Amino acid sequence: MHTKEEKMEAFGRLLDVLDELREKCPWDRKQTNESLRPNTIEEVYELCDALMKNDRDDICKELGDVLLHICFYAKIGSESGQFDIADVCRKLTDKLIFRHPHVYHPSQIGAKHPKPLPYGEDCSDDVADGMQKASTAQQVIENWEQIKLKEKDGNKSVLAGVPDALPALIKAYRVQDKARNVGFDWEDKHDVWAKVREELGELETELRRGDKERSMEEFGDFLFSVINAGRLYHLNPDTALETTNRKFIRRFNYIEEHSIKIGRPLKDMTLGEMDKLWNEAKAAEREME
Repeated sequence: MHTKEEKMEAFGRLLDVLDELREKCPWDRKQTNESLRPNTIEEVYELCDALMKNDRDDICKELGDVLLHICFYAKIGSESGQFDIADVCRKLTDKLIFRHPHVYHPSQIGAKHPKPLPYGEDCSDDVADGMQKASTAQQVIENWEQIKLKEKDGNKSVLAGVPDALPALIKAYRVQDKARNVGFDWEDKHDVWAKVREELGELETELRRGDKERSMEEFGDFLFSVINAGRLYHLNPDTALETTNRKFIRRFNYIEEHSIKIGRPLKDMTLGEMDKLWNEAKAAEREME
């Protein structure tokens, strides 16, 4: 791996190239926060795709694409005199120090070379009042929610930190997780299944009645309860669903490829024939495991 000096040199080289492109490339010169935003979303999804595939080369490449966008936004900010990449790094570093009173004393905020507390020693300042000793990852997370409420520009409420624009599936998981961090959660995770069955029963009732509006509401409640169950068992719903999406696509592609080989369109195949091919694809996957 590279030394810190080599890493700083590589980052500086990136900033130098970005400065040149911003000045001399018509496309780069034309970009704004608004024009870059859709591309940024796409790049983040491409990174997530590489992470799901655990493709190391692709992860490295996609991380670079996301980093480019971060630096680009900072470059645009510097042109209007609002902030630059140094401000971005300093704000992030100070936030990390502030949110880790079990590692850094608050006096280290703003320090050029922040020094951590002696190992095992917690800060006793006001920022840590009412918090538990952070000896586990879960305790750190629970303390974070209290710290965020104390930050100058921090969250004004527990759920305020969940972005409105998050996809609904991820948002449900995040609001449940944040509520848990302040103690609003099931005492016994096994009890959640009664809630899941209750919500499923209410959904089935509304579907039988044919009430579309109430069915939609109950369907949402049912999904929310299933996501909650997954959270309690440490199963990320977005990752789980994406894994199933990919599995379905692989197996359906197997059926489609077979139909092409025999020269028979999918719409002309019976459900039984397709189901047989589905099971073949499933069996082939198991043999490869």
